[in-house]
Amino acid sequence: MKNGLLMKQKIIFWLDADLTSYCLAYYLQQRIDAEFYAIIDITNRAKEFFLNQKLVTFQKVWFYHDYVMKSTKDNVVNENESGLNISELVKNDRIFNPKYNEFYNFTKNEINSIITNEFSLFNEVLQIKPNIFVTTETALRPHHTFHKLCQAQKIKTLMLNNANWGNLSYLSENFHELDNFEMNFKHRQTTSNTFEQLEKRLQKKILSKNLTNFYTGLRKSKLEKIFAALQFLLISNNDHIKTHYTYFGRTKIKVLIKEIRNTLNYFSRQRYIDKNFPIKIPQNKNLIFFPMQQEPERSLLLTAPSYTDQIHTIDFISKCIPENYLLIVKEHPTQGPGRGWRKLSDYKKFLHNPRVFFIHPSVSASEIIKQSNLVISVSGTASLEASFFNTPSITFAKKDFTLISSIQKFNANEDLSLLIKNSLNLKTDPNEVGKYFDILEENSFVFDQLNFQLAYLSYFYFNGNLVDIEIDESKMKTFLNKNEEIFVNVINSIEKIISKC
Repeated sequence: MKNGLLMKQKIIFWLDADLTSYCLAYYLQQRIDAEFYAIIDITNRAKEFFLNQKLVTFQKVWFYHDYVMKSTKDNVVNENESGLNISELVKNDRIFNPKYNEFYNFTKNEINSIITNEFSLFNEVLQIKPNIFVTTETALRPHHTFHKLCQAQKIKTLMLNNANWGNLSYLSENFHELDNFEMNFKHRQTTSNTFEQLEKRLQKKILSKNLTNFYTGLRKSKLEKIFAALQFLLISNNDHIKTHYTYFGRTKIKVLIKEIRNTLNYFSRQRYIDKNFPIKIPQNKNLIFFPMQQEPERSLLLTAPSYTDQIHTIDFISKCIPENYLLIVKEHPTQGPGRGWRKLSDYKKFLHNPRVFFIHPSVSASEIIKQSNLVISVSGTASLEASFFNTPSITFAKKDFTLISSIQKFNANEDLSLLIKNSLNLKTDPNEVGKYFDILEENSFVFDQLNFQLAYLSYFYFNGNLVDIEIDESKMKTFLNKNEEIFVNVINSIEKIISKC
């Protein structure tokens, strides 16, 4: 209270090419009286829309790249002062890391300048003293960094997470982690479940089906791809290669050459996989299953930063498994359509390793799990899925599902060989698994994020082929009106939480 009046909530948003947060701001402003602010990470052509739009009233906006591209002589941010492991975040940034960025190699001074300016921007934003940070999942390093700085200042975070379970989503303080989950799990009364019941439940809700539909729908239209190419080559002036460090080196000719090379690589790598990766699961073998994850991806770079090199991780695990076991490895099925598969040299490293068996990515992960004695995953949901089939598992990342006693968390200072040996003897309690998903479902609401992403990618971004586009306000208004019902559950949940803040 101040002067007898209740102060308005100050809500900060992170806006980017993912239009979900902008939609949240639009629908939320119709429901609550608050001050809205935004950090905007967008390309130059789309920037005009956010500069001039009248659909959402923001008290102030900060365009991320206008700030981080300033010249500076200041020293890089002190890690001890920020409370973040900045060097690790920088190392795994897909823009700074030459493993993922084929267009530009950043110097140490360039990176230091960008990081220094970034923290200067974030400190300026936080001086408005926001009460709430409404955001989607933090996919890239700057977004993730700002989230962590908000948490350090006790700013309430409402992160819209995909529950990885059917078409459900939920709001929480952290990425893929329900608030107070451990306490809820501890005090929740257990109900009776059988593995047969769990398997039926899994088949109805399994995430892999949604991901397959997403990548099947994404960039599938050849006509949209042609329109996007014409936009990029003939209409766009591509000026963000000078104003946005994330686009450094991405000249039109380099991008065109890369697209052609990626297409050729995809087909040659697909042929290699089809020829050399069997579709039959080895029989009469003791199997330990390692499902690979799509790369580069947030679930590795930010969630498990010490295990981003999956080829090295496979080699490491293969040396730790018992001698009478075979490590069966499955490439993530979206690595092909999403990333064009990996270099053939990565796969060929294990051709003559008798302890490693690469199986074709089209083979059902569930079928492999059923025939495996143990599942090991860096940070994917396969470790959780294993519990549906009474198969113990190990994860390398901090996950709430390690509350299930058959799922063990590997720590870097542990002996993985010993952990594998002990885990092989664990049994799954189906009642624990049922309890986990009961809590998840009760704290979630229907919002199909993948389907919504396909909607805006199709409507604005040439089916996901080009994000540097001009956005027409009337077209945006039509899109918002069309999708209003989809957001009802999300907005209701946000409003309910804000009312208690």
